[in-house]
Amino acid sequence: MATHLHPTAIVHPGAVLGEGCEIGPYCVVGEHVRLGAGCRLHAHVVIDGHTTLGTNNEVFPFACLGQRSQDLKWKGGVTRVEIGDRNVFREYVTVHSATADGTATRVGSDNNFLAYVHLAHDVQVGSHVIMSNVATLAGHVTVDDHAIIGGLAAVHQFCRVGRYAMIGGCSKVVQDIPPFMMGDGNPAEMRFVNKVGLERNGFSPEAIKALTTAYKILFREGLTNANALTRIEAELPALPEVQHLAEFIRTSDRGVTR
Repeated sequence: MATHLHPTAIVHPGAVLGEGCEIGPYCVVGEHVRLGAGCRLHAHVVIDGHTTLGTNNEVFPFACLGQRSQDLKWKGGVTRVEIGDRNVFREYVTVHSATADGTATRVGSDNNFLAYVHLAHDVQVGSHVIMSNVATLAGHVTVDDHAIIGGLAAVHQFCRVGRYAMIGGCSKVVQDIPPFMMGDGNPAEMRFVNKVGLERNGFSPEAIKALTTAYKILFREGLTNANALTRIEAELPALPEVQHLAEFIRTSDRGVTR
């Protein structure tokens, strides 16, 4: 399938466009951009910097991917944005490049970023993530697979959001959100296990029951993290989900939302 460029689009001769790409009206594609096969850019999209998109990504009007970091520590050099396959970037989404020479902002595959979402410098986003309108990730945030971040939520620098976690709309997240859990509020607090999300994704009743017990031990019994983890590992079955939760808590640098 041939690549289609609208006559008003500006594509640098050095850009690499995969087979079947569609570049819409008034789009701008920079010199060091590489688009995989089947990418579609609607009108007024800007993609610049050392930015790579995989296959079949769709970018809606006024989205801007790959521009320089807003971090005042930026001192030049080559920084990158690396994006996987089949992502959707809705209107006015911004994805910024990394800050230090040789580093990259990374986004996986099959993600859905709704209007006005912002991914700051050096974020690491997994796959199958949904971020609702105006949700914002500050620099160096990590979001694991299948997480959901509600509209207008903001995540502080260097926080982690675990896999299958859910953050409620308008939340202020200043510490890590553990996997399989729901956080909500300003500042965010732990609410419960993401039970509906886990059921929809095929988690076993045994795993959900164990995670529910782990939640109560961690967040409802007034224990330190170390004592809670000791109880979890002694009392609960050694399921992969329980082990992953425990390891996430144990390796948290910023501390865990409670």
